[in-house]
Amino acid sequence: MIRKPNKFQTPDVYPPFKMPTRKKPQSIYQLKITLSEIRPPIWRRVQVSSDYTLADLHEVIQVAMGWGNSHLHSFTIQEEEYAMPMDDDFGFADMEIKNETPVKLSKIIPGEKFKFSYLYDFGDSWDHDILVEKVLPPDPDTTYPVCIKAKRACPPDDCGGPGGYQDFLEAIQNKKHTDHEEMLEWVGGSFDPEEANLDEINAELKRVFK
Repeated sequence: MIRKPNKFQTPDVYPPFKMPTRKKPQSIYQLKITLSEIRPPIWRRVQVSSDYTLADLHEVIQVAMGWGNSHLHSFTIQEEEYAMPMDDDFGFADMEIKNETPVKLSKIIPGEKFKFSYLYDFGDSWDHDILVEKVLPPDPDTTYPVCIKAKRACPPDDCGGPGGYQDFLEAIQNKKHTDHEEMLEWVGGSFDPEEANLDEINAELKRVFK
């Protein structure tokens, strides 16, 4: 059963993001970010600086995947959980979650083939598997971060997780489905699950990380 979208927009939980001035990176991590429980797979291959923090990587993932950055998130790295600082209003005061903001990737990534995970939206539970494919020297002709390959479109925010996304696809692809028109209207009139525009992703990464 399709979970109908809420009529009220979920408010942003983060303030406007401002990037600090960056030094020349010491090394570059090539990461493959794959959305879990979706077939055919949805994934992005990105290159990021080793001096980025987990908070920076969160921004990269949001842009590269195509999420709306309107929900909470966390990283799980070697059984430790990291997230943005949360006040008591969220009810997480007693949870053992470390502050992601000061944690540099170089401090938590030991090398190639290292794996960790990223969770976006604690309700829909969009789990992402992250694999460190390569550790590279910086290319002086490349502006980082950069997405070098992208496969398939990101699901819409608030569509109900992997199961809800499959229901959503069934509805928009079947004109006889009872929710066909409503789902198309909700998503803006059209949605191509195979489309991933690399140029648009990198233009947005440059805007956010200028």
